[in-house]
Amino acid sequence: MHFTRKQNILLAIIPRLASALIRLLGCTLRFEDVCAPCTVPGDTLPGPGVFGFWHRSLLMAAYRFRNQGFVIVISQSFDGELIARTVERLGFLVVRGSSSRRGAQALIAMERLVRQGCVAAFTADGPRGPVYIAKPGLTRLAQRTTQDAGAFHLAPQRAWQLKSWDKFLIPKPFSRITVSWPQHVKVTADEDLDTAHSRVQHMMETAIRMAEDEDAR
Repeated sequence: MHFTRKQNILLAIIPRLASALIRLLGCTLRFEDVCAPCTVPGDTLPGPGVFGFWHRSLLMAAYRFRNQGFVIVISQSFDGELIARTVERLGFLVVRGSSSRRGAQALIAMERLVRQGCVAAFTADGPRGPVYIAKPGLTRLAQRTTQDAGAFHLAPQRAWQLKSWDKFLIPKPFSRITVSWPQHVKVTADEDLDTAHSRVQHMMETAIRMAEDEDAR
């Protein structure tokens, strides 16, 4: 990708600053896991694995799962480049592509890394939404790698919500973050994609409800 001189300057500055701010904010946060029966936090399991989460939780996920070698897909755009360079500084592996650009190549690259033992995490409704509507990439990857599809959702006790398509959340310092882990979905290689994806969508929605129910207590 080619960037303007101004964009290159921003790319040299913003990822360093953003990753430092995420670490600074993150160290004030308190994460509490809520798991469905017979389910444990996915980051305590050995790889490989395939998980989905909602785009609005990206900042919190970037801190919670830092330095664990998670693989994520980031869109090929200037904004995507900013995010990619930021999360790489937090210890993530990045595959470039999206549902609209280089999606097939990105899926192949993710499949290769999962087969090598990595944990893949999708912003299921990214990069442009609509919010809370999962794209089929998570389901396809689970099918191709014969991995169960998992999900997690991060819900802050207190946060600023941006006026963006994803209703992006910035947790306020010293907030409690509920991290919900619903039961995984078994996706077989010969299963109809639409049928499998409807169950994955339901799992993703369950993750939201679990976190909301916990916060309501």
